[in-house]
Amino acid sequence: MSVGEQAQVTRTSRLLLAMAAVAVAFAAADTYVVVLALPDMMTGVGVPIDQLQRAAPIVSGFLLGYVAMLPLIGRIADLRGRVPVLVMALVLFALGSLITTLSYDMPSIVAGRFLQGVGGGGLVPATLALVADLYPAERRGVPLGIVSAVQEIGSVLGPLFGAAVLAFSDWRAIFAINLAVGLVLAAAIRALAPHERTAPGRRHVDLVGLLLVLATMAGGAVVFLRPAPLMRDLTWGRLFIPFAGDGRWLTPSGAATVMALILLVAWCWFAARPLFDLRGWVRVLVEADLTGALLLAAALGGVILAFATADPKIEVFSPRGRWYLLGAAVATAAFVWHVRRAANPLVPRGALRRTPAWGALLVSFFVGAALIAALIDIPLFARTTVYPDDQLPAALVLVRFLLALPVGAVAGGYLIRTVSPAIVTAGGMLMAAAGFVLMTRWGLTTIEEPIANVALITGGLGFGLALAPVNAALLAHTDDDVHGVASAFVVVARMVGMLVGISALTTIGLRRYYAEQGEVPPVQEVCDGRSRCEEFSDLLRVAGIAQEHAVFWGAAGCAVVAAVLALVVFRGVRPDRVSTREALSGH
Repeated sequence: MSVGEQAQVTRTSRLLLAMAAVAVAFAAADTYVVVLALPDMMTGVGVPIDQLQRAAPIVSGFLLGYVAMLPLIGRIADLRGRVPVLVMALVLFALGSLITTLSYDMPSIVAGRFLQGVGGGGLVPATLALVADLYPAERRGVPLGIVSAVQEIGSVLGPLFGAAVLAFSDWRAIFAINLAVGLVLAAAIRALAPHERTAPGRRHVDLVGLLLVLATMAGGAVVFLRPAPLMRDLTWGRLFIPFAGDGRWLTPSGAATVMALILLVAWCWFAARPLFDLRGWVRVLVEADLTGALLLAAALGGVILAFATADPKIEVFSPRGRWYLLGAAVATAAFVWHVRRAANPLVPRGALRRTPAWGALLVSFFVGAALIAALIDIPLFARTTVYPDDQLPAALVLVRFLLALPVGAVAGGYLIRTVSPAIVTAGGMLMAAAGFVLMTRWGLTTIEEPIANVALITGGLGFGLALAPVNAALLAHTDDDVHGVASAFVVVARMVGMLVGISALTTIGLRRYYAEQGEVPPVQEVCDGRSRCEEFSDLLRVAGIAQEHAVFWGAAGCAVVAAVLALVVFRGVRPDRVSTREALSGH
């Protein structure tokens, strides 16, 4: 290969990684996009606004898809390749966006959000593994830092993107944009992959498959949208009369759509060169250990539901959550038994045997447990103190923290080229702990003062510094053929840490709040017989501040635990450049 060809390959690889990073950022933004749109989404699918608890599946459905399917997708990325998984993940994300856009009831919107979660979550391990494929160990730090940075930028862009769209349109436009962006990114990544190109003159278009796809999508659109002109027409209106009951899929239009879908699946299974290689993907699913993946998904799903359904005012997890945890324990035991007996398990035996590999999962768990306190409780503190009636300024306080985080992520990627990942990770998490300790000094008006930025920037930089070293240590101490599934487990550990952390820390904080509130004198005593006064409101705000201080102290403790663990489990991990020189010299 000539120098010019090598340069072209390098440019193409960098552009491919850039497109994958953009996809990761966009999918991460979708995690937070429902923050402002959730009330409108509830109304759109017939859920009253005063029954907020019924909207929980809209959020938990995405989270389940994002976390529970990650290990399977990561393993498929090891077996099938990074680019095909990136493309398929984006197609699933786009399909989920389409279903969410057209949804008319809770099952349909939850199904759409679940598919969005599966696709969005699958982008992360495939992109991290792609970094390991494209860059040698001594040059991975900065790309890993950039991927970590853009993933965190998504948490900033999500609410802003949602607010911008809602200012001009309704919530369905958000997911329509997701659909378009997902398909464009999938096409761009597929076009950039050299091994995906077809030689001139040998291109093949599956016209039958394409027509069946269009027929299925058109029929689905009719079922979901139920156009008024068609329903009012004496002839076409018969398409919407159910055979039995009142379900939309028990109508002629619904039956025709299901039949088109069945024909599409049959064609993709039996055709020689179908539009979608269904048989190939089924073989990959079997090879990737679908049984093990389902057992692990059940275990992770039980943990997610146990903590997501908890009432933090009472306990860490609800009575129903105990049954979820019991189911998770049974599924975990079955998964361990399966892995020990399967010929080709989801997690190859010995894949995470090295201390830095499994240690990265522990560190990631506590990083997530600490990080969620910042994401949730910094805006809550702002609402409790100076912005009780305005959500936007409270959210903008968190932006200061989030803008520092990607800067720290890139800096961490640079630092691990010459400094041990143990030192960089521990230093970052101690900075994060220091930021939380400074937050425990905040008072009623501190959030408006410039001094508040010291805590926000220190904490954001600290978390950012810790992201790339954890991923780099994991990738450096796992084999190339398990980078995808290993990266998936790091993300899963962090997400589970966030779930457990927010439930436990919120419970601690609320108990402190109720203790402080119990010491507040009666309102009539404070307000001289009046039902309300500013002095009494200030006392309640002080109790709210005590609650947030308790959460910040707990988060600081989690950050310190992550720092200590990093020093222990990464103690033998050398800087990238040092490790490479030793390898080349034979030491």
